[in-house]
Amino acid sequence: MRKQFDFLVIGSGIAGLSFALKAATYGKVCIVTKFDSEESATKYAQGGIAAVMYTPDTFEKHIQDTLIAGDELNNEKIVRITITEAPDRIKELIDWGVNFDKEEDGRYDLAKEGGHSEFRVLHHKDQTGQEIEKILLQKAGAHPNIEILENHFTVDIITQHHLGDESQETAPTCYGIYILNKNTQEIDTILAKFTLMATGGAGNVYATTTNPPIATGDGIAMVHRAKGKIENMEFIQFHPTSLYNPSEKPSFLITEALRGFGGVLRDVKGNDFMHKYDKRLSLAPRDIVARAIDNELKLSGEDHVYLDCRHLNKNDLIFHFPGVYAKCLSIGIDITRDMIPVVPAAHYTCGGIKVDEMGRSSIKNLYASGECASTGLHGANRLASNSLLEALVFSHRACNDAISKLKQVDFETRIPDWDAEGTVMNEEMILITQSLKELQGIMSNYVGIVRSNLRLERAGIRLKIIRQETEALYKQSVLNQQICELRNLIQVADLIIRMAKERKESRGLHFSIDYPKVVHPEK
Repeated sequence: MRKQFDFLVIGSGIAGLSFALKAATYGKVCIVTKFDSEESATKYAQGGIAAVMYTPDTFEKHIQDTLIAGDELNNEKIVRITITEAPDRIKELIDWGVNFDKEEDGRYDLAKEGGHSEFRVLHHKDQTGQEIEKILLQKAGAHPNIEILENHFTVDIITQHHLGDESQETAPTCYGIYILNKNTQEIDTILAKFTLMATGGAGNVYATTTNPPIATGDGIAMVHRAKGKIENMEFIQFHPTSLYNPSEKPSFLITEALRGFGGVLRDVKGNDFMHKYDKRLSLAPRDIVARAIDNELKLSGEDHVYLDCRHLNKNDLIFHFPGVYAKCLSIGIDITRDMIPVVPAAHYTCGGIKVDEMGRSSIKNLYASGECASTGLHGANRLASNSLLEALVFSHRACNDAISKLKQVDFETRIPDWDAEGTVMNEEMILITQSLKELQGIMSNYVGIVRSNLRLERAGIRLKIIRQETEALYKQSVLNQQICELRNLIQVADLIIRMAKERKESRGLHFSIDYPKVVHPEK
């Protein structure tokens, strides 16, 4: 199959859907997603979306909170763009039909999360992402100019490399993608004038993650293979509070909003410990809280700490956090009477595909938005509830930029079909599943919350063997999703390790015992 569209979107979360809904006014749009269209990281976002709505909050306060959380490695221009454009993007969501919680007087019920100096997080109970995903999907599914291809796995973006042009002097241009139709097992070609990479993060490079199984770093790996620029991959955010339930994957997220609501972190003996690490206590930024918990676990030898909500109003707790209440109750924990066992888990990829203020990657006609992109907003650590906001702002900007160039770009029609000659069906899935377990073990043990030069060196040596074996298997196999995802995760892991080795300091989410911590006056 060969199709062509004006706009191609890879991914069906908030970044991809918001772009598609705006672009569809100006041309034909194709959304490609590797599972059901509702399955995205957006769906699992509990806390909400940050924006300045009322006094005493101000843009400047939100900007400074973002810069401080990011350990001042943020791009301040990008931070100011994102924060000041937030209210307009929120209004669009509301106009589309997203229902944020309100007070009795009609004002939005704003929450406060770690690192925020004011109440500014809009939410829909503790299921904000699910509400946003539902509304945007309904609108995209009903739009006559949008076609959604579910169960199609994007193998690679198409550049002049596929035309036989190996020149290093010419900047790459994206002409579309090769996709695996999981129903027919054939590799199809989609051509597009403009492509948006909105594939989400790479949490599954670790053994324990809050990310859904689809978060395998596909977009980052594809752009890297196409010689696009990737940056800041050493900054992997571990959410401090995932539900400790070892038999379950992915880990269930215990929203940061619970701590904003008054929940307190305690050790296994019931003692508050965050006063030893930060004056903001349980509401310190995520990098600080995750390292504090990691240190407490190493000191105690225990497997988890607790989040204590027993002192909070029972009815209010259940009303505002029905998802967390139901989930915990399903495993015998009543959060109104019992403390919640929690442990850090890989949560968010702060780095990724380097883009400019319009969401443009270093590959011509290729944009990136959402978790797969590195805009400069987050710096060395993402401030809670800035992720959905970032996706909205940069998908809007990318769409505006693409629309302005639509009449100047033609389809590249010389693209060859996918060449599968010489490949055979791979019957030994154990080769893939075992390599994945080894990869996740390497990353969790050596490239986690706390790192060292020795750990990173060992991780690189061990990863090299898995990479060589996987590349050999990939070249000889008829493609399936599993081998492609493993290959992508290995490439992302290699980027994380290499960039972590290059950073000769401890900063934000990258903490190395070999370098003294940089302490800023603001902290």
